Amino acid sequence: MKPKGRKWYWLAPLLVLGAALGVATPRLMPDSAAAVHPQHGMVCTTGPSFNLKATDGYITMPDGESIYMWSYAKNPGSFQYVGPTLCVNEGDTVVVNLTNDLPDSVSIVFPGQTGVEANDGSGWGLAQPQYDGGGNLTSLTNFALPSGGTVSYRFVAEEPGTYIYESGTEASKQVQMGLVGALVVRPSLGAGYAYNDTSTAFNPDREFLLVFHEIDPYLHRAVERGQPYDVTKLEFHYWTINGRGLPDSVADNNSPWYPSQPYGSLIIVEPYDPASNPLPALVRMANPGVANHPFHPHANHVRVIAQDGRLLQGPAGEDLSFEQFTRTTGAGQTFDVVFKWTDAEGWDPDFNPIPVEIPGLQNLVFMDSATFYSGSPYLGYQGELPVGVTSYNQCGEQYFPWHTHALNEFQNFDEGFGGLGTLLRVDPPGGCP
Repeated sequence: MKPKGRKWYWLAPLLVLGAALGVATPRLMPDSAAAVHPQHGMVCTTGPSFNLKATDGYITMPDGESIYMWSYAKNPGSFQYVGPTLCVNEGDTVVVNLTNDLPDSVSIVFPGQTGVEANDGSGWGLAQPQYDGGGNLTSLTNFALPSGGTVSYRFVAEEPGTYIYESGTEASKQVQMGLVGALVVRPSLGAGYAYNDTSTAFNPDREFLLVFHEIDPYLHRAVERGQPYDVTKLEFHYWTINGRGLPDSVADNNSPWYPSQPYGSLIIVEPYDPASNPLPALVRMANPGVANHPFHPHANHVRVIAQDGRLLQGPAGEDLSFEQFTRTTGAGQTFDVVFKWTDAEGWDPDFNPIPVEIPGLQNLVFMDSATFYSGSPYLGYQGELPVGVTSYNQCGEQYFPWHTHALNEFQNFDEGFGGLGTLLRVDPPGGCP
């Protein structure tokens, strides 16, 4: 499965896609035929009723490899990985109708939701695995039979927050194959808040979702060929955010280069300003996989405000949020973090110059004669670059890598950098023209 003779080819897509990274303001919109999707930011499929199908298809990795996957998709609709982001409001009665196009029975579980019911044609009944007072399993999740079977689920979205949804049938195989997605419950306080607390206000134009996952291509090939699938031999070689590996992860939403991987993960902010830009961005992190991912906002801190759909508060409402340099998202966990980028130094070439000598052009080397560097260290300024070097920088914005601190995950089949990584883009105040 590993491509041969492709040393550093993973950089090429980043250079090609750089021209597509123009500024755009993420908007919260229904995911419908009439909607214009934002270039960047979380894309909602708006409920409270959803029609999904479990189906199969292929995704492309940055090194050119094609991987056979299973995933949830809209019905009607084409295969996508990861599954649609289901967005509902607190108090909604959520209904999910699932049709199964796969050769195995499949289902959906909704961790963090209570009172989930299912109907596979025999009437509504409790769907989540149920346990008696002694911790013994008393019932299992209802499922859709292979090749056309159906099942419906319903529950009341009682708690706002970020959640995952995933297969509850032979999960060790089906979750690895890609039957995963995110569920977002908006609070009754409004879409500009993460939870029902005014301290969780965020800029609704700066809402982002990062769904982490990992792939063992050999086991996917075994499933594709109908061969035995041994989950005890898992050996991951690809890691994805929103279904893409770096550098593909920073491309636009619905980029034509990735027809089955619609969601990018580039994070775009502007400098904090108490008057013009007082609210932080909200970044939702979800890990439906089986590995723990120490995710790192390079050169920055995030403030963790919630875990697994529960606001970090004490019994008397004390604020238990905290700042962190690396946030490890464990298997099955979700976290909500808020982020502000402050122009602490306020560097300006005229009024507050950088107090060191800036390297001259003769001392700069650019791989493949292309760069995202503007030629100037000052935010909002474009400078000179060596003759023949192409810059994909739009207007003097600055970039920071946000990436896993597990270096084995920061690659595409042993070729780095790649895998579980994306970029933070800081635009100058007012954005790019």
